[in-house]
Amino acid sequence: MTISMPNTPNPILTLVDYPGVQRSALWGLADMFALLPRLQDEQSGPDVRIVSQVDPAPSPCDAFVFPPSIDNSQGTEAPQLLDWAVTQHHAGALACSVCAGAFWLGHAGLLDARPATTHWALEDRFRAAFPKVDLRPEHILIDDHDVITAGGLMAWLDLGLYLTGRWYGSDAVSRLARHLLIDPAGREQRHYSSFRANRSHGDAQILTVQRHMERQVQDQMQTEQLAVLAGMSLRTFMRRFQSATGHPPATYLQALRIEKARAALERGGESVSEIAWNVGYQDLSAFSRVFKARTGLSPGTYRRRFHIRPQYHP
Repeated sequence: MTISMPNTPNPILTLVDYPGVQRSALWGLADMFALLPRLQDEQSGPDVRIVSQVDPAPSPCDAFVFPPSIDNSQGTEAPQLLDWAVTQHHAGALACSVCAGAFWLGHAGLLDARPATTHWALEDRFRAAFPKVDLRPEHILIDDHDVITAGGLMAWLDLGLYLTGRWYGSDAVSRLARHLLIDPAGREQRHYSSFRANRSHGDAQILTVQRHMERQVQDQMQTEQLAVLAGMSLRTFMRRFQSATGHPPATYLQALRIEKARAALERGGESVSEIAWNVGYQDLSAFSRVFKARTGLSPGTYRRRFHIRPQYHP
């Protein structure tokens, strides 16, 4: 099913109608994005599509969302949707979930070794099902670069505003929030302009390397090692990586590390030195220099300014 929006070939947003989905969230997200063309002078909204277990669309999308559930969904009722999600994510799509929708991403294996959130009431069940996930239920939204999870039945509003900012900027967020009488202040404070890697270039070997870099960002990766992983000569790898992502491998890795560090600083908890180590910097002063060069702020100042306060408490 496609909800038509004029003159909007991209981005393509797919909402997943899985067994037990909260339909008010499913259609609420669709309605939210349908408002964007009315609120912006020259821009339109994303091309919103809805897929189900009966007919999961094979065509690629830029992002997909598993909305909340009000029917105690376990995330295993439709295995074909799990396969579909893995295929879409591996092709470069941004994977998103709200509340119990995180169980679907978890069963698809897309949250292993990643920070993620879900509703605080689901914490015990989620931890038991996915011990490899770094669950942070105190946070309303966690952006881990190519995976975004939101907690709470109504957090689809937060996710919708966040995706709006990511794709259309803070002005669009303000217009949409005012129209919906939602106060975005305190819901999500991070910047909307940040490093966003191209994952929809269609080069499967480069995507393999990008996924490796995402999951192993703390490793001391050498370009020669990445070329071997891609199954290419160093010269060919350098050329193909630059062509696909728009960045040389070293620049890409640095930007990815700083983006992950920003998210960790916003979530809080770990010390700056722990975050530096976790994103691949063994020298704290070097990390601080690179971080400030890219963001204009020291890690400590960035944390004080953009730390996200917990929204939900058990």
